[in-house]
Amino acid sequence: MDPDEFRRAGHAVVDWIADYWATVGQLPVAPSDPPGTVAAALPTTPPTTGGEPVEAVLADLDAIVVPGLTHWQHPSFFGYFPANTSGPSVLGDLVSSGLGVQGMLWATSPASTELETVVMDWLAHLLDLPQRFRSTGTGGGVIQDSASSATLVATLAALHRASGGRWRDTGIDRRYRAYTSTHGHSSIEKAARIAGLGSDGVRAIDVDPDTQALLPAVLRAAIDADLAAGDVPAIVVATIGTTSTTAVDPIPEIGAICAEYGIWLHVDAAYAGAAAVCPELRWSHAGLEYADSYCFDPHKWLLTGFDCDAFWVADRAELIEALTVLPEFLRNAASDSGAVIDYRDWQVPLGRRFRALKLWFVLRWYGAEGLQAHIRSGVRLAERFAEQVRADDRFEVAAAHPFALVCFRLRADDDVNAALLASVNATGRVHLTHTRVAGRYTLRMAIGSPQTTETHIDDAWTLLAATAKDLLTP
Repeated sequence: MDPDEFRRAGHAVVDWIADYWATVGQLPVAPSDPPGTVAAALPTTPPTTGGEPVEAVLADLDAIVVPGLTHWQHPSFFGYFPANTSGPSVLGDLVSSGLGVQGMLWATSPASTELETVVMDWLAHLLDLPQRFRSTGTGGGVIQDSASSATLVATLAALHRASGGRWRDTGIDRRYRAYTSTHGHSSIEKAARIAGLGSDGVRAIDVDPDTQALLPAVLRAAIDADLAAGDVPAIVVATIGTTSTTAVDPIPEIGAICAEYGIWLHVDAAYAGAAAVCPELRWSHAGLEYADSYCFDPHKWLLTGFDCDAFWVADRAELIEALTVLPEFLRNAASDSGAVIDYRDWQVPLGRRFRALKLWFVLRWYGAEGLQAHIRSGVRLAERFAEQVRADDRFEVAAAHPFALVCFRLRADDDVNAALLASVNATGRVHLTHTRVAGRYTLRMAIGSPQTTETHIDDAWTLLAATAKDLLTP
């Protein structure tokens, strides 16, 4: 494909994406075909000759791929958490792919590293993060692929600290412990497994039954018990915006405990961190000055396409010391000088693409005011939906909703609530997911698409209310 061919094909692909965004709201949110449908429609062997026009590929996208998608950009997609992209993000990703540079070292592409450092400082400024996370001091930020990777990297750095540096050479030489709430993300357990702690190395700390937030007194008791048993507390993972209910753990109290015992504190704000672009929502980040590391996902609620996790550390030297491996073929004068950042030492893989470009495009296109407007819209729509739930005696709001997720259920048993979810999703008009709150089956309404309006919220509620009536009528 020469430049002229690329130009023609590129125009066709951009037009296709624009048409998809313009019409996605007319499609069923999720497919109803059985497993294997897409695979059965594809050839069993690859093409033997090239030169197939892009129009043929796009035609198969329309005929085969799109009908088999769950449309995360649909204005009535309310499942999990939002994972919304935007035009600027897609364009930034296109430029990154077109440049095709390798950003593992400053020396392998200086602009890739320096732009990322500056963009992460911009983002820290937008969220009003503590100064200790800025690259102008001892800390700094890096883009990971996901909050799961951020948690793993934080766990490895915490083990390095807790072992006094022995972890690098001798590995797990005693029983180390990680702590998180019972609503902590599954990636915390996975990180503990990968790091060699095992699932049993994670202490699940009880939550307040009213707020669903971690109980500091229970955390302290667990740490004391482990110390008495000869175990080494290594890391506490606190959450701002848990996956089930968007509960906010009490970071000031947790942070004070971690400081007292010298335990690494990682704060996972994968979803709710984006809310801090709005000054009125920064209460959720109180106590962050205690954190050794912090992350959130712009690819969830900040209009930046997957994958893009923003991860900061207060002391980059600790992270680099834990993760650096320097073979001879990577040695270079810039790295040896100590004057540059090599992001290969801030992550598990060696290689990395030009990750900062799409975030740079998004920040420049929307600016702080545009991003704030997007977050506030989601919060406002969530409150609108919650008011509709509260106004219907058949339903109840199951947890606080400080951001743009509403957990709710029928005042009925788990089977009826599960049937409600299955029935509304089967229509293809909406897509919601579920969790359990206080052990009870609960529906989740997660709002975040920039295309979602009051009409979509009202239509979803009308569907839920009508379906509930059918389920509850003898």
